[in-house]
Amino acid sequence: MFPLEVESVLFTAEEIDRTVGRLAGEIVARTAGAPILLLGILKGALMFTADLARALPADATVEIDFLVVSSYGSGSRSSGEVRLLKDAGERIEGKHVIIVEDIIDNGLTLAYLQGLLRSRKPASLQSCVLFDKPYNRAADVPIEYKGLLCPDAFVVGYGLDYKERFRNLPYLARLREEALCADIA
Repeated sequence: MFPLEVESVLFTAEEIDRTVGRLAGEIVARTAGAPILLLGILKGALMFTADLARALPADATVEIDFLVVSSYGSGSRSSGEVRLLKDAGERIEGKHVIIVEDIIDNGLTLAYLQGLLRSRKPASLQSCVLFDKPYNRAADVPIEYKGLLCPDAFVVGYGLDYKERFRNLPYLARLREEALCADIA
């Protein structure tokens, strides 16, 4: 049963799972067995980071850490200002780092993170994004691992939220316009 605010399912749990497996395979092929640090961006990429780590081979050397950034606050539109709320707990100097993001829209958050992390001298820095929304891209950022092309709609589920709701949905869904408008009225 879907929450009333959900208009439609865009990607099922099975489609997401297959995509995570494909991305893990691409990472393995590209990193050639080098130890990697998955640097998940909280809160949205929590589920994706965990599932991606589990999809990597058991004999792979994988560290996991997290950053917390904000550009949305409690609204449905990016403010355009990216703020680092919690830094990684581990030093990344000399490590092969993969930024793990749930979704890329305007690209400002990823551009900010790539600049910040490059200054810390990792051995390599790559980005892995599960949902790509290229329609309003304001920053040209390299993305080595891309998952699914997301429609230009407000989406929730699989870690993505609206006012801290819907993260726990196992699929990606379009939120009804009325649900967004109800808060404005």
